[in-house]
Amino acid sequence: MSQSIELWKNNLLGNYGVPPVAFSRGKGARVWDEEGKEYLDFASGIAVLSLGHAHPHWLKRVCTQAEKLSHCSNLFANENAPRVAERINRHMGGGKMFFCNSGAEANECLLKISRLWGRSRANGEEGKIFKVVVCENAFHGRLFGTMAATPQEKIQNGFRPLLPGITVAKLNDIESFRTAIDDETAAVLLEPVQGESGLTPTTPEFLRALRELCDKRKVLLMCDEIQCGIGRTGKLFGFEHAGIVPDCFSMAKGLGGGFPIGAVWMRDELAALFHAGSHGTTFGGNPMACAAALAVLETLDEENLISHVAEASGAWRERLAQLVKDFPEILVEVRGIGFMSGLKFREAPAPWIAKFREAGLLTVGAGNNVVRLLPPLNASVEELNESVEILRKALSA
Repeated sequence: MSQSIELWKNNLLGNYGVPPVAFSRGKGARVWDEEGKEYLDFASGIAVLSLGHAHPHWLKRVCTQAEKLSHCSNLFANENAPRVAERINRHMGGGKMFFCNSGAEANECLLKISRLWGRSRANGEEGKIFKVVVCENAFHGRLFGTMAATPQEKIQNGFRPLLPGITVAKLNDIESFRTAIDDETAAVLLEPVQGESGLTPTTPEFLRALRELCDKRKVLLMCDEIQCGIGRTGKLFGFEHAGIVPDCFSMAKGLGGGFPIGAVWMRDELAALFHAGSHGTTFGGNPMACAAALAVLETLDEENLISHVAEASGAWRERLAQLVKDFPEILVEVRGIGFMSGLKFREAPAPWIAKFREAGLLTVGAGNNVVRLLPPLNASVEELNESVEILRKALSA
């Protein structure tokens, strides 16, 4: 056991278990542990490392900013936060942004938006229109609001009573949502591609029908883009595959390319519901975090990475599908979309994740017996092919 793992074991909470390996450095899609062993990193810090490790433009932006201004709070403005917001608002055709520190915080903001929207619909009366409909197997975070919106026993166990007003409907079943939405419903919250639960995409037809239903019932459509956003599916945001625009959505993970950041986009009508003091954060919009986000967004454009994901993922996923055909006694199907892909196993895949790691490929598990493959968005075709060969070798063994 390395010294870092020993120190981790003795000094940190055991909620993550004991890590199997400690990493010391990374470059591109590669990472090295403290013993010097090299791995192809297709975990990407759980879909965080959009540009891989130590991308030169990302490094330049973050290091330059560290020399200038690391923090100033939201009592004052900094140059980076509005530049990131302007880029995303321009892409969306308007709206306003709020910055925070993580995906769970961003989703907490969505829940607060739903309450403000419900109060506005009820002519200022609180507690009359407040319910939020979420999907079965959803994952929106582990804070008290987002935990209630994550209908999984392993997440909620031990922390009840939970935030009231959460209703559960079936993903890709518009009739289930039609039934779940009632006169007390303020919003629907869903992931365009469920990540932690096993890489299950919404269908474009379902999302379009849900958008129409929410408009008809005056219910907000809120999307959780924390894992599927920032180019990972071959579009900047996952909901764009359906050609719809939500009323508000959260993002995090890939936005900072390794630096902690969360954010929420909302249309102008919702932004008008917030006033000074109605929401806040000490570190949100931090100049360092927004420098990292700016570097990610700039590099997505300059290196055409979203087009790369859309174009390169097809052949890669075909090779993954061939693994399913070649190992039917082990594998069931390929899941997901773009560079948010994975393999569903017939049994719990934890032993396979360890075997892949031993063979030099980092992957990450998900619910429903799925192993996620989340390469950096700039992973080359050669690296994608290498991942399949490592998988094949491990499965053959």
